[in-house]
Amino acid sequence: MPEQPYLQVKGLSKAFGSGPNAVTALKDVSFTLDQGKFLAVLGPSGCGKSTLFNIIAGLMAPDGGDVTLQGESLLMRPGRTGYMLQKDLLLPWRTVADNITLPQTLRGIRRRRALENALEDARACGLEPLLHRRPDELSGGQRQRAALVRTLQSGKPLLLLDEPFGALDAITRLHLQELLTSICLQKRLTILFVTHDVDEALLLSDSVLVMGCQPGRIIGQYDLPQEKPRTLKTLALPRLMAVKAEIMALLDQEVKQHAKE
Repeated sequence: MPEQPYLQVKGLSKAFGSGPNAVTALKDVSFTLDQGKFLAVLGPSGCGKSTLFNIIAGLMAPDGGDVTLQGESLLMRPGRTGYMLQKDLLLPWRTVADNITLPQTLRGIRRRRALENALEDARACGLEPLLHRRPDELSGGQRQRAALVRTLQSGKPLLLLDEPFGALDAITRLHLQELLTSICLQKRLTILFVTHDVDEALLLSDSVLVMGCQPGRIIGQYDLPQEKPRTLKTLALPRLMAVKAEIMALLDQEVKQHAKE
């Protein structure tokens, strides 16, 4: 009997509205993800990436299909995954220490023990000197580091990262991409990562799913040939340049076709 995929998304469909005004956000989306792997979901705006994540996170019911993690359905079962958004959503009245320990304290772990548990990740993210500060005293990059540590402290087996670095400047984004790669390799995390940046997908992931828009669907899948960690120099290697060119051509064709419809 074949082994059950770690994460399996099978035949997901979702529409908003009804009648002639209905918009099909997702249509028959299927893929699998192995444990310890990093999968980037790449596509233009409006292709249903966030809808897909909301369904996987158990926050939204699909019209059809299923999502299973280790054989158990995730549909409408929130709290089974870690979820990090583009906005850091730090609680402004709490210190960094209290924000990053929130997932543990909500589970009944005492604050002191929770902070001890989070300290290694906080150090890795350069937050140890900032633990006493509140979010309004931090830069955008520091806030996203705190949000990343909070997500890691959720202790969930699957992490969903929805364009977490999209609002940052290029240098800060690059530093956080390098940091995330290091943490993923060290902890063997299983991650789904939404982005609209092809270079970011190629820099971080083991494989890339390309989505088309309206209806949102999988139009391409690429297993990346280069071992991680990768750098900007790595992206200039012929093998990855060829993958990037193919993805860019596919996205260009998809956007032009959608504009005609």
